[in-house]
Amino acid sequence: MTKRQVHLNLFIHSRGHHEAAWRHPDASPYLLTDFRYYEDLAKKAEAATFDSIFLSDILALGSDIEHTPRAVLDPIPLSGALAAITEKIGIIGTASTTYVEPYNLARQFASLDHISNGRSAWNIVTTASAAAAENYSANPQAQIEERYARADEFLTVANGLWDSWAKDAVLDDRANGQYTLPGRIEPVNHDGHFYHVRGPLTVPRSPQGRPVLVQAGSSEPGRAFAAKHGEAIFTAVLEKSAAQDFYRDIKSRVVALGRSPDQCLIMPGLSPVVASTETEANQYARDLDKLGNREVGLTRLSGAFGGVDLTHLDLDTPLSPEDFPDPRTLQGSISRPSLIVDLVRNQKPTLRELLFKLSGARGHYTFAGTPDQVADLMEDWVNDGAADGFNLMPPVLPKMLDAFIEEVIPELRKRGIFRTSYQGNTLRAHYGLKEPASRFD
Repeated sequence: MTKRQVHLNLFIHSRGHHEAAWRHPDASPYLLTDFRYYEDLAKKAEAATFDSIFLSDILALGSDIEHTPRAVLDPIPLSGALAAITEKIGIIGTASTTYVEPYNLARQFASLDHISNGRSAWNIVTTASAAAAENYSANPQAQIEERYARADEFLTVANGLWDSWAKDAVLDDRANGQYTLPGRIEPVNHDGHFYHVRGPLTVPRSPQGRPVLVQAGSSEPGRAFAAKHGEAIFTAVLEKSAAQDFYRDIKSRVVALGRSPDQCLIMPGLSPVVASTETEANQYARDLDKLGNREVGLTRLSGAFGGVDLTHLDLDTPLSPEDFPDPRTLQGSISRPSLIVDLVRNQKPTLRELLFKLSGARGHYTFAGTPDQVADLMEDWVNDGAADGFNLMPPVLPKMLDAFIEEVIPELRKRGIFRTSYQGNTLRAHYGLKEPASRFD
């Protein structure tokens, strides 16, 4: 019987996913604006045959910039630069449907797919930040349903534009002066509620047909959107049971929409501390936690719940769900506050314990252990209906990526659940995704 293979994406964030990683002596010496930092990580991930790397984005500077590095490079040009220095690994860039036009974005990602020879992906976000709205002269009061309705129409336009050229449209017959074939380029003539776009795109059909579509929403509108459009789903979970519930829900929605479940990969975030013994791993995690800034953590927790005042909560008294606003009443992101409330309900941590837990990876699953224990966890989740792979979020970069590559990857390969070499050249090949059908087929 063929064993289920683990898909692996490297999430490049700050100097690691722990909020205090930038202060740790094992963290990269490079500034986050230094391309060498990203080049080093991308090449390491490619040498280890990761499926992809992932670049997030922020559209407004946080108030905690004095004590934590939040500045990031724009993922679109960074994706192009990384494509030029790699050959096989997929490159996922983040862009918001809220603050860009479909025609612009479709051109950018079609271009990236050509530049990378078929390794591009778009992480679709629907920005809810009021601070971002102020940067883009936009209405900050858009409800979550409206944001996803806009995103759905955005995808209709973008997919149409990516499909506006047939694969064989470019003839490039220099001798006879024929550059394209007649009838193989068509406008989209989209006339919708939010967008009016004629097309066609100025960029020919890309090597993958279109970039791989990645999504990370966990709210009800986000799950519906992910099931309809997503080809890889990144999600944050704090418990295995939550990962299994999410996995079952998304896969059932995908099937209900007539899609094949293997054409939508689910990859929860995993932030492992890896050491030769469990004691050493736990000590490393504790030392990292001690570098955290409690006030920064409290501000971030408050921000997740719409800026609610949490200063009255005692650090060492067990929390209850009633200490937080109902996530369903929030107009920003709903998924992360819901995870936090579920954790509080199930584990009853103190505020101090909750802040420590969230400092590790902002609500993603954290783990400290030996290489065998990390591999056990990954194999168990993939075989027990919790994941198709993982969005790897090393707590300190590059140290914990190096440890994962040197110690965990060989264990996964020994078990026969991770590739030893790339079998294809595109991200669709790595993920096992089909090229989308064309209107010209």
